[in-house]
Formats: sequence, structure tokens, C-alpha cells
Amino acid sequence: MDDDDQPLIPGLPDDISLRCIARAPISSNPTLSHVSRSWRSVLRSPFPFTLRSQLSIADPILTVSIRRPTTGQSLWYHLLPRPHHHRPLPIPPPPHPTVGSSSVPLGPRLFLLGGSLGVPCAHVQIYDSRLRRWSLGPPMSSPREFSAAAAVRGVIYAFGGCRPSAASWSESLDPAATLPRWSRVPSPHGVRQKWMHGTAVLGGKLLAVADRGGIVFDPAAASWGPVPPALVLGWRGRAAVVGEVLYTYDYLGKVRGYDWEKGEWRQVEGLERELPSFLCGATLANFGGLLCLVWEGRGKERGKETEISYAGVDLSRTEGGGIRGRVVWLECGVLKVPRGSSVSHCVTLEL
Repeated sequence: MDDDDQPLIPGLPDDISLRCIARAPISSNPTLSHVSRSWRSVLRSPFPFTLRSQLSIADPILTVSIRRPTTGQSLWYHLLPRPHHHRPLPIPPPPHPTVGSSSVPLGPRLFLLGGSLGVPCAHVQIYDSRLRRWSLGPPMSSPREFSAAAAVRGVIYAFGGCRPSAASWSESLDPAATLPRWSRVPSPHGVRQKWMHGTAVLGGKLLAVADRGGIVFDPAAASWGPVPPALVLGWRGRAAVVGEVLYTYDYLGKVRGYDWEKGEWRQVEGLERELPSFLCGATLANFGGLLCLVWEGRGKERGKETEISYAGVDLSRTEGGGIRGRVVWLECGVLKVPRGSSVSHCVTLEL
């Protein structure tokens, strides 16, 4: 009998078998694909990942891009930390350059907005991690580079990265719409700036730090305002929100968290022995409720290489209201890239 005519799992209906296959860790997919041609076909389709999302068992997967110093081109990878440790999985390059583009994760998909090779562009590039394939989305109304962008309740918002006088300085896209298209979001001229250096979503509000202060946009109330001065002073651009606390690093390379309710920064205690000081910076992401830090370090090949390392930190509150971190996993030197390379994008997708 042809392999395609066999049930996925002998003795079980295929609909039950599909649920069993969907529950297997994604790190086991390369091994499971060798079971049979029918299993390989299933694992290469988006169905198991859609089912994982419906069953609320989707796994986080770290997605990074490394910008090479000589060519300016970016190398993209999926990183799977312990306990599902797997070698970095290369991702096909996007169709257009990603220098200056903003990244927005939304479930299993990554949206890259704008970018530049001397001239800002309006491209929207979409990577579907279920199919490991790029496609082009509806272009933005305004060409942008280094803009603020994030998703709030499934809707993508982008602002800045273009002339403050642009008619569509701020706009939004609902990817789930029947015919997705960008719509202008009204914004007062008083808040408009060109370059945005960091973006985060906190309490359903989109926060961005710019050349002069910062901006808060509340989509639910359609209101704009300034970021608290204390937040701006401690925000160095790359940040991540975990448990409604915004985390970044200070000028001494220490990881800190900003409590929005109390309006103050707190250093994360307990990381000094296991993690380096991030004097040269780090990239942060929320990895399934853990704070993930990715950083560059000097390689062992006489300074010819840069090594990429990353760690996952579990965060908790102390009795005095402080923040304590515990390193759950640490992966050192997982990628070796040319000297001078740097992490330009770091997001968490769900598979």
C-alpha cells in the first residue's frame, strides 16, 4: 500500500493523530519528518501550528537578525534555547534590505516595516515562520526608516521615521481584515518627531523614545501624550516588557526595570555573577514570560570573530518591592559571525 494511503498513526483517526503530532515540541519536527511522507507533508504545512495556537500550546521561538559590517546585509536565524536546544536555524533572507526597518511580531508572523538604503521605503515584508517564507504586505502610506512600530490587540501601528509634516506620520494596519490596508491615525503636530530609537507596549499603550523626549499613544482612547521624564532618562533604546515592567540596561551595563505605577527604575538583582555587564549594549525580548537578553562578544579567533550569546531570566518581586532575576538558561557563542557584526532585530514569534 502506498505510504500516502496509510493512517498517520495506525489505529487512530487522522484528526486525532493530527492533535497528537501538533503537541510535539517544534524542536522535534526535523526528526518527526522522517517517520513517513505523510508526516513530512503535515509538518511542512501550517495546520499543526494553527492547531497549536488554538490549543494555547504554542512555543515561543526567538528570531534574530545579525547585520554584517562590510556588506550591510543581514543574516536571519531562529534560536531554540534549552530544554529544546537546537543549533541556530537559518532563515531565508527577506526580499528587500532591512537596514532601518522596524520589526513587529504577531503570533507566528514577523512584520518588517520600512527601511532604507539611502532612501526610506514603504515596504512591508512578512515572514511566516510556519512556512519559513517571506511575502510582501500592503505598503505603508509614508516611506519610513527607524520608525516606532508595535502591535496592540492585533492591530499594527507605525509612526515617525518620516518627515513630521507627512500627512500619514502615524498609521495603522489590521492584518486580519478581509482586505488589509493602512489607515491614517490622526496625531497632533506637537508630538511629532522624525527618528524613533525604541518602542514598547505597556498597559495597552504604545511607548516610543525619540530624539527629544518620548511619546505615548493610547489606541483605545485615541490620545497622545509625553512619556514620563524619568522613563526617558533611563531608556537606552532597546527594551522589552515582561509582566507590565519595561526592562533595559543603564550606562553601567546593569539591567533595570521601570515600574509605570511607581514611576521609578529598579536594578534587577542577582545577575552579576552569571551575566556580563552590558556596557556595549544588549538586545532584549519577552520570551514566553522570561526576559531574554542577546549580546555580542569577542570571539576566540584572534579578534576576527564576534560571538552571539543569549540568556533567559526569570523575574520576581522581592519583599521590599525590588526586582530579582534568576538565569534559567545561558547559551554562549551559539553564533560566530564576522567581527563588527551586530544584532539588529530580536523578536519572539509563536509556533
